[in-house]
Amino acid sequence: MSDTTQQVPPYPFPAPSALEPPQEWAELRQGCPVAPIRLASGDQALLLTRYADVKQLLSDPRFTHHLVAEDAANVTSNESGGVFGNGGGSRVSDDTHREWRKLIGKAFTAKRVSTMQPRIEAMAEHLVDEMVKQGSPVDLVTALGFPLPVWVICDLLGVPDSDRDRFAYWSDTLLSLTKYTQDEIDAAQAEFTEYMRAHVAAKRAEPGDDLISELISMVGALDGKVTEEVMLMTAQGLLVAGHETTANMIGKMVAMLLADRTRWERLVADRTLIRPAVEECLRYDTNFGFGIPRYISEEVEVADTTLPKGTTVICSLSAANRDEGEFEDAAEMDLTRSPNPHLIFGAGPYACLGQSLARTELQTVLKVLLDRLPTLELAVPAEELSRREGLLVGGLEQVPVTW
Repeated sequence: MSDTTQQVPPYPFPAPSALEPPQEWAELRQGCPVAPIRLASGDQALLLTRYADVKQLLSDPRFTHHLVAEDAANVTSNESGGVFGNGGGSRVSDDTHREWRKLIGKAFTAKRVSTMQPRIEAMAEHLVDEMVKQGSPVDLVTALGFPLPVWVICDLLGVPDSDRDRFAYWSDTLLSLTKYTQDEIDAAQAEFTEYMRAHVAAKRAEPGDDLISELISMVGALDGKVTEEVMLMTAQGLLVAGHETTANMIGKMVAMLLADRTRWERLVADRTLIRPAVEECLRYDTNFGFGIPRYISEEVEVADTTLPKGTTVICSLSAANRDEGEFEDAAEMDLTRSPNPHLIFGAGPYACLGQSLARTELQTVLKVLLDRLPTLELAVPAEELSRREGLLVGGLEQVPVTW
């Protein structure tokens, strides 16, 4: 290994505690906004930490997070490159990907999400009932954080809730940074693809009122292969974005609000703060995970730096959301912050299509917990919480709570 390679810091950076940001973020925003980093694969990339730079690159339609070019960095230690690579899921053309986003945008409407809200609330109530029966202390991640979003995804896709454990495992392997071996990832993705192909065929034969059935009717004019690829992308996208990220965010949101219990007490006293509080938790979260990669297919200027064609760039959304140049008192949590133009759902043409669903789930969970368990508190000091490791998304291993 050369001296140059040794001087490039490994990424992701370690954090001092589960809810605190790595010290490198502020240092890089101040002095090196386009910074070289070494990924788990050993490949090098550039890291962006400033709000304006991250937003610029995410908003540029020329660049994609699919790292399929021969000279693109591999973000993980696995050959597939995880969910960002060319082996961790459906291999599709740019045209098919654009078609998929257009179709999902038409089918995954605010009306569909608002229709689901009462069912989401009922499921949250049921899970809290089970928590209360069990008695405190309870791990909120296990009891509520993960069961609710995977139930929502199963509901959306029209698959049996009894398959949720399989979905959770498939999701983990898709997002593996270092947690699973290549053989485990390949086997899991083959199982997932086989499952979804059979599910799509069943929905073609007997449509329901789920998202897959609706998409099948919308893409009926397309040839069968594109239809199948679109369905697999839909299922994979929902599984990753809809399950894992929201599940982790439920635990992190509650942990952040309980770490300083005056925050929780403000919400108990004033439910109108639920919506801005959720947005502030999304902005304030230091443990979003790896970030969003972009492959630079043509030369571009970012932060007075020329990024040459063939560069892989990692956009740190959480670091950007702590940029003092964009957010006043960015290091402080303000439950009334408005406006709050955080970037946690991305920006531009590839912004998260499921963000309205994620917001609905988080707001609903928070409302149910405030109503049912107003005396909720952490069962351990916040400093003792630990991060989930080895995955592309950030989360907490456990959030022990009592009431």
